[in-house]
Amino acid sequence: MNDAQLLELLVDAGKAVRQSLEGFSEKGYSGLRETQYKLDLVADAAACEVLLSGGLGVISEESGTTEGGRALRCVVDPIDGSTNCDHGVPFFSTSLCILDDEGPRVGLVVNQATGVTYTAIRGKGAWRDGTSIKPSGTVELSDAIVAFSGLPKKHHGWAQYRVLGAASLECCLVADGSLDAYLQAGTSRINPWDYLAGLLICEEAGAVFLEEDGLDLVVEGPASRRPIVAATSELAAQLLTQAPF
Repeated sequence: MNDAQLLELLVDAGKAVRQSLEGFSEKGYSGLRETQYKLDLVADAAACEVLLSGGLGVISEESGTTEGGRALRCVVDPIDGSTNCDHGVPFFSTSLCILDDEGPRVGLVVNQATGVTYTAIRGKGAWRDGTSIKPSGTVELSDAIVAFSGLPKKHHGWAQYRVLGAASLECCLVADGSLDAYLQAGTSRINPWDYLAGLLICEEAGAVFLEEDGLDLVVEGPASRRPIVAATSELAAQLLTQAPF
């Protein structure tokens, strides 16, 4: 499949997730895995059916690896921000990133509460609802609106901060200039399904995506990471000097 066909497949998977949640009213945890909600299982089944039938291998937060030997694998977070979704907070997403032997190739993050969709194709750009995006250009931490996961030990000099609860969407908000930076604070860590689509979208938009400990970000299985996402290299450098947060 070419890039356009792969992107269409991701769009279809995102739509399948949204349809699976329409009318779904069961609240609370699944009881199968810590912090896994009932809605995560429904969303995962919908996404994986589309992706697997489309010829992709799947590496999912909820169901693990299926057909992992295929040339193209999709790293899947069926619902990023599950707590938001379960509690009716309209900020949660489906995050999908197709990998080949060179790394992230096609990515999609869709806010399932609003339908706003971020996409990227390696070497071709990044878009919000089909319109090309770019980061804010902020270079000073004192001017920056910073989102984070976790609880910082102190104020690090940013102008304002947000805690929104869905890493993939927060990365995309840096990519389109709505936020200036996103990072992990305190003991917070996230996994590749939380950030890989956001990584591709940010890099194609022109934002900077780093790992606080210098670890490889492009991995296909569970791996705790501390990404720092920033509008500019200057802002990223200032954030690194403040770490750990």
